[in-house]
Amino acid sequence: MIITRSPLRISLGGGGTDLPSYYRDYGGFVLSAAIDKYVYITLHDTFEESLIIKYSHMERVNTLEEIQHPLIREALRMVEQEPRALEITSMSDIPAGTGLGSSGSFVTALLQALHIHRKSIVPKQELAEQACCIEIEKLGEPVGKQDQYIAAFGGLTCFEIAQNGTVSVQPLRISGETLANIEDNLALFYTGYSRSASQILRDQDSRSKERDAKMIDNLHFVKQLGIESKSALEAGDPIKFAELMHVHWENKKQRSGGMSNGAIDEWYEYGRKNGAIGGKLIGAGGGGFLMFYAEEKTKLRHAMRQAGLREVRIKFDFEGTSLVARS
Repeated sequence: MIITRSPLRISLGGGGTDLPSYYRDYGGFVLSAAIDKYVYITLHDTFEESLIIKYSHMERVNTLEEIQHPLIREALRMVEQEPRALEITSMSDIPAGTGLGSSGSFVTALLQALHIHRKSIVPKQELAEQACCIEIEKLGEPVGKQDQYIAAFGGLTCFEIAQNGTVSVQPLRISGETLANIEDNLALFYTGYSRSASQILRDQDSRSKERDAKMIDNLHFVKQLGIESKSALEAGDPIKFAELMHVHWENKKQRSGGMSNGAIDEWYEYGRKNGAIGGKLIGAGGGGFLMFYAEEKTKLRHAMRQAGLREVRIKFDFEGTSLVARS
């Protein structure tokens, strides 16, 4: 039996500039943090000449072509040579569709398990690129490279994406004190809305390909905010980072009418009135988690609890995709 895991993530800046429709013309920059909430993959050999796949559904098939789950099908196609007698099970600490990059975490954990099963060692950069290849190239999903890379590498990490798609990986250079302040003062609250990001991302993708001036200018500004957020954190100024996060959210809402809704806007303003310096909705928008930075977290927690939102407490993960157990 092989058990692997990949961390989920929170985006700290530059989100959206990691899509090919943008970075192929302008280059991308994202700042992301892996958190201690995970997607787990369990893989083991069975005595039956079939593939048993368990996620939110269960599949029992005999060939790759019969597999309905596209990520599992393409990961098996990439790593295994017509696999037989395997059972694959996935679990997650947080539901999919909540803006924490679950599909990128899923595919990196799955690829890692399959490589271990094949007794092959794959560097983190190659693992991330394989995951990107599956989602972006083979399946044509309107996603960027942030989720797969932060899942593979972990930590608080900057990803600079060249126009040819090459990704430069740089850990954020911050002091231990700043790191502790960020970890202590960031708070995640579940809005109760789960959604597929595909529609919002497809709209961004198509408008970027069409050189929509408003969308391109919006993403230029987001990239600059990401670079400034990096500078603020490395200078030991988390308050400046929180203020930039607020500017980012106000700008991000202009990309699509589906980015927010009346309830999310009300909760966000309520949080700002109760101790939050800045915040934003994590992920492409439309639901998932509100993230706030607040030095008065007790006041914020009490207010959000009164508003009916559930907090998910987090720490940072510095391992990235890893092997949990093997027997």
